[in-house]
Amino acid sequence: MSRTGRIGVFGGTFDPIHNTHLDVARAAIEQASLDRVLFVVAGNPPHKHNATFASAEDRFALVSAAVASEPRMEASRIEIDRPGPSFTADTLAALKEAFPDSALSLIIGMDALVDLPRWRAPKRILSLARILVVPRPGNWLIPDAVKGHYDVLTFTSSDVSSTEIRRRIAVGESVDALLPPAVLRYIEDRGIYNACVPEASGDSPDAT
Repeated sequence: MSRTGRIGVFGGTFDPIHNTHLDVARAAIEQASLDRVLFVVAGNPPHKHNATFASAEDRFALVSAAVASEPRMEASRIEIDRPGPSFTADTLAALKEAFPDSALSLIIGMDALVDLPRWRAPKRILSLARILVVPRPGNWLIPDAVKGHYDVLTFTSSDVSSTEIRRRIAVGESVDALLPPAVLRYIEDRGIYNACVPEASGDSPDAT
């Protein structure tokens, strides 16, 4: 990957990655003139309390398969290879060190933007990256701390979530229209998600 340019940082457990994740990345590339989007696969996300269903290596393989035909997207294992909980501020700092001449943009949902002041080192996050926000339905109260630090993408919200995809796979329902073909093949070949029916939750398409 080039050491210069505009890099979008799109983090999540991606358990599994699905078409809406790719659509978000495409919107960010087009609207923010990004040269590349890094899909940062969470290794030990502190907010998930180890509640991932596929292993980190499988989730990285799924993301790699999903972006294999996307020349401006790339899977990153920076959080998988770092021991301990993975905090966004640390990831952005590491990426800035690796790509000092690149401008970073952090891609998150509107719900995450509202919560960002409660994240680890929010001021450090805002100093390292511009925020690109995926809109969500509803009226959101934007904290003063993030005002002026973000742009909202034009994007139609989707009800698709990784939780719903896992549920469908577990009960034998089709997910063909929701996943890239290479991702579906990997899941089917390894029987991922067949044995568990996760509880319903409000997974957001850019943070699951």
